[in-house]
Amino acid sequence: MAAAAVAALHRELDTYPKPGLVSLVDSGSHADMDAGTFRASAAALEPWFAALAQAGAADRPMPQLRRIGLAAEAAMRAATGGVNTHRGAIFGLGLLAAAAGALRAGGPPLPAGALGAHVRARHARGILRGPVPLDAPGARARLRHGVGGAPAEAAAGFPTLYRVGLPALRRARSLRPDDPQAHRVGCCLALIAHLEDTNLLHRGGAEGYGFARAAASAFCAAGGVARDDWFARAEAIHRAFVARRLSPGGAADLLAMTLFVDGLEDA
Repeated sequence: MAAAAVAALHRELDTYPKPGLVSLVDSGSHADMDAGTFRASAAALEPWFAALAQAGAADRPMPQLRRIGLAAEAAMRAATGGVNTHRGAIFGLGLLAAAAGALRAGGPPLPAGALGAHVRARHARGILRGPVPLDAPGARARLRHGVGGAPAEAAAGFPTLYRVGLPALRRARSLRPDDPQAHRVGCCLALIAHLEDTNLLHRGGAEGYGFARAAASAFCAAGGVARDDWFARAEAIHRAFVARRLSPGGAADLLAMTLFVDGLEDA
């Protein structure tokens, strides 16, 4: 489970063009991190994803999962010199790794929706009753703009992942079966178009948030990766995000989570 989680983080990093986000090509809208920072972070997180899967297998409650997550965040910051590369992924992907441990994933594919349903049934109350880290930009954006953000998404069993991310990934796969890059880009743009991304709200306010969602929605509505010029169109959106310093970090986290779930559940 830990190796699958880290592989999902690597495939998210490998994705380009990915509007405003760090990739192997450039650092997007970020001056304090690059692909090397993300690789170091992912490597540091692998044992903590294993610990979360083991905790899930032992049916540990949310407070114990949270303690492991905080230790994972400390390991991430030690590996990156204090940079927050994967805080959101530690939370969301960590919960899915715990669910995979609880459901003994790794053999035959799990039923569709199983991981999200487990998180909702076992941990929703603990997620929503947990402490609010007021020093975190995402938490401040949730309070300022009145959106649920990552905690609400997780407590509901990751509905955006299941209703938007997975269908977009699999649709792109059917359109371009030999181009995994197109699969991930199509999924990422669909997630940006639909997700209440507190990273966008923090960096761009309501105006930047609206611009980002509109640009991604237009890409999808005009055919997405089905068009022959999909790469150029996605790259133009990437440059527009960078010009505005926008970074949809929540969508990046959810892309990695979608890739993780896609590898473990039936279509």
